[in-house]
Amino acid sequence: MKKTLLSALAAFACIAGFAQDRPHVEVHGFVRNYFTLDTRNTLAGTEDFFSYVPYDRNYGTDGNDLNTTTTFRFAALTSRLWVEAKGYEFEGIKMGARIEADFYAGLSGSTGTATMRLRQAFVTLNKNSWGFKIGQAWHPMAADMPDVFSLNTGSPFGPFSRTPQVTFESTLGSGVSITASALWQMQYTSAGPEGASANYIKYGCTPELYAGLNYTTGKFLARVGVDMLSIKPRRNNGDVKVSDRITTVSPFLYLQYKSKDFSAKFKTIYAQAGEHMNLNGGYGVSSVNSDGSYTYTPSSNWSSWMSLAYGRRVQGILFFGYVRNFGTKDALYDGDGDGYADKYYFSKNSFSNINRLFRATPTVIWNLGKLALGLEWEITTAQYGTGSVSAKNGLSEDGLHWVTNNRIQAMVKYTF
Repeated sequence: MKKTLLSALAAFACIAGFAQDRPHVEVHGFVRNYFTLDTRNTLAGTEDFFSYVPYDRNYGTDGNDLNTTTTFRFAALTSRLWVEAKGYEFEGIKMGARIEADFYAGLSGSTGTATMRLRQAFVTLNKNSWGFKIGQAWHPMAADMPDVFSLNTGSPFGPFSRTPQVTFESTLGSGVSITASALWQMQYTSAGPEGASANYIKYGCTPELYAGLNYTTGKFLARVGVDMLSIKPRRNNGDVKVSDRITTVSPFLYLQYKSKDFSAKFKTIYAQAGEHMNLNGGYGVSSVNSDGSYTYTPSSNWSSWMSLAYGRRVQGILFFGYVRNFGTKDALYDGDGDGYADKYYFSKNSFSNINRLFRATPTVIWNLGKLALGLEWEITTAQYGTGSVSAKNGLSEDGLHWVTNNRIQAMVKYTF
């Protein structure tokens, strides 16, 4: 299947080179190998290359923490291939498209054979001061990333999501532009009674909405925006229809400065829930109504990162991230009166009893033309509470303690 796809892409590229009425097609990609060592068991994506948070303490009968253990792995499954079509114009509208895939799927834990998966697939339409992007692409809040080479690109300290969307952009003049998006869910989904699922937005029949203002001048770029999501966690209470719904609003800010070989970037988001963007959040039931429906309340979390990079042939990078879980907006439902939340739905890539997260990542990259060699030290520290989440505020505040993972990672990457 893969050989057939690649052969078809190559044939199409050759034909397009001779056809004047067709877009110019380019095939690009890279081969990337990661070599990764962790000093603690860590919640992470397939093959454990996409790291989120270190696991809490887990003491065995001998009194030792079972999660304090060293692991090592290396693989090339994040190698990537993309095809771009550009240069085609119809009645003054410039049209283009991009389809992108990698092999980061098909594994169970660290075992199996990596298979191709869709990352991005979108069409662009542009004329004069306006443009559309239609298809699967980066969420507007996730598109600007730090300079680290780690696969997580700073997650969960900032939004991370590629999602189906229709995005409109328009330039207003003097470096000012606006962005408006209607987004759906596919790979990155909301939490709920069924676990992580796109069913909640499907039955909510309301797309996620984003609106943003952008300003760029010379070496400086700024974005400010707000995201709104409205979902239905349940459709039925047994055999009775209910009208459950929760609506969340999350503002964000992004700042960037670039000058020659120096780059400084900063992003911050104050998110309600936000688990559909890989943030440390969720929501819970605050009350049970007489008709059997639920009223919900979201968590509030502040997630921020900053990266500083300098150099060209040899590039040094520093990344800092901070997450603070402020708990839920309202008290959570406590049906049995034990003081703990009965129904609290949280990100599958985090834990509700985490109150704070820190990360520091020094990185060095040697750029040798199309070949890049990198070395990175990712230090992630999480503050856990013992016990369940309190119904009064959605936090676990007893027995606060810190756990830390040290990730040493090397990278070899050839881009073509």
